[in-house]
Amino acid sequence: MDFKLELVKLLVKETNLNQLIVEGMLAVPPNPSMGDYAFPCFKLGPDAALKLKHKIKKPQFVSKIEVAGSYLNFFLDKSELAQEILSVIKKKNKKYGAGNSKENIVFEYCGPNTNKPLHLGHVRNMAIGNSLVKILTFDGNTVHPVNIVNDRGIHICQSMLAYQKWGRNKKPDKKSDHFVGDYYVMFAKMNKESPDLMNQAQEMLFKWEMKDPVILKLWKKMNSWVLKGFAETYKRLGVTFEKEYYESELYERGKEVAFEGLQNGIFQKDDDKNIIAKLEQFDLPNKVVLRGDGTSVYITQDMYLAEERYEDYHYDKSIYVVASEQNLHFKQLFKILELLGRPFAKKLYHLGYGLVHLPSGRMKSREGTVVDADDVMDETKNLAAKEVKQRYSNISKKEVEKRAEFISLAAIKFFMLKTDQVKDIVFNPEESLKFEGETGPYLQYTHARACSVIRKAGKINLVEYRELKSESENKVVLMLSKFPEIIKETAKQYKPHILCHYLLDLAQAFNEFYHACQVISENKKQMAARLMLVDSVRQVLENGLNCLGIEAPEEM
Repeated sequence: MDFKLELVKLLVKETNLNQLIVEGMLAVPPNPSMGDYAFPCFKLGPDAALKLKHKIKKPQFVSKIEVAGSYLNFFLDKSELAQEILSVIKKKNKKYGAGNSKENIVFEYCGPNTNKPLHLGHVRNMAIGNSLVKILTFDGNTVHPVNIVNDRGIHICQSMLAYQKWGRNKKPDKKSDHFVGDYYVMFAKMNKESPDLMNQAQEMLFKWEMKDPVILKLWKKMNSWVLKGFAETYKRLGVTFEKEYYESELYERGKEVAFEGLQNGIFQKDDDKNIIAKLEQFDLPNKVVLRGDGTSVYITQDMYLAEERYEDYHYDKSIYVVASEQNLHFKQLFKILELLGRPFAKKLYHLGYGLVHLPSGRMKSREGTVVDADDVMDETKNLAAKEVKQRYSNISKKEVEKRAEFISLAAIKFFMLKTDQVKDIVFNPEESLKFEGETGPYLQYTHARACSVIRKAGKINLVEYRELKSESENKVVLMLSKFPEIIKETAKQYKPHILCHYLLDLAQAFNEFYHACQVISENKKQMAARLMLVDSVRQVLENGLNCLGIEAPEEM
């Protein structure tokens, strides 16, 4: 039973208000002494709260209804709540919290360039994208995770030109995407000394678009190196895509869209012969959709990409996870597709996110100051291994390696997800790894603690839910009851930090209960009820962590 929904139905019946309005009004009071849910009656007339109290027939799951000023406060019957929630969790298991939304969603994230390895910014992108794919799927939607690989353009030609000039046909002597990235940094360095290099890179791009066989051969070789490196990083992060689209296979169709818009009078040519979309009347800057020399820009392929994906999936919504720096780009793109009369133009959504900074400042790829995703994972894993060795001196080297890997990935992902994605963050590996506080390892440790209690206790006997009487027990039960609502809210707003903070609150409530109440005892009835509570927390933590793409270990 969804207790909040039942109260909403009750209030709708007695007030004749719209259900959505009642849902928005019914809230959780800041203090438990004020009830579990409060309904404001300010707008319903004088003495409305008192009148409403007398009208309502108190349901079985409500212990009492009180009037406090203009509020009607509902107190849930804790034993009814415990029996309902814990038995449902036991029955539904890994499906507890799952929703029944039915949207067909295409979800694009990552979007790398094939001139360098994935970096810390991509890690945040992938943490957000991968978690939301899992959350939206758990909420009942059909979700298609896709990637756009930007494998052509001036940046790719810069690393190619540097390799052509100074690579001497050398084969990768390190992880292959890092090998290519070194030449991108080299180009930037050499370009300061010889500015003509940029013109040479532009010439190489033109040759590539003219399908020069020598340039194409070099491009295919270097692209394959980078894509191989990407695949290794994706696997380590637990990221998979249903389909990957490649800019090199899209840009020519994008050019056709540009010429179609020009022919139909939607686009115009400027003095430099660039094809532009005039958007000033929509309070947006005009946008070049194809350069005067015939070479394409990012939006060239994007105009066609949305169309191809619609043909592939007939989506209800297509979501792009791209940094907030590109907010304007997507406003322009969506308006252009609307002007072109595309039926899917209103189904597109840009999910922007803030930048990731280091304590030392902002990252810059071309200057070689970017922290690569692989290096972040390696460094955090080394720190995690030290922590594991200090805590568990008697486990094998192989076990240390295993635990350090899942702890470090939890630390990184949770750090990237716990802050509202619209905000910039400063990534601190040491802070992310703490076993106490707002961290992924803290949640893993809490899950492992619950598993340990259940292992020690063994089989759970017949449960009498009225044995759960204390304030700390009731607080945990109430937190568990909110999980389905949290999943729905997280999916609705596309904000994983909502789920993150719920899991932290649940873990804190559980640990307070664990310290206040003896679980394993001679009182068999009480022990059975408390073990059921522990097992329910374990299950909800597992479900929540899985939705974030984080492993829920049985041992730490």
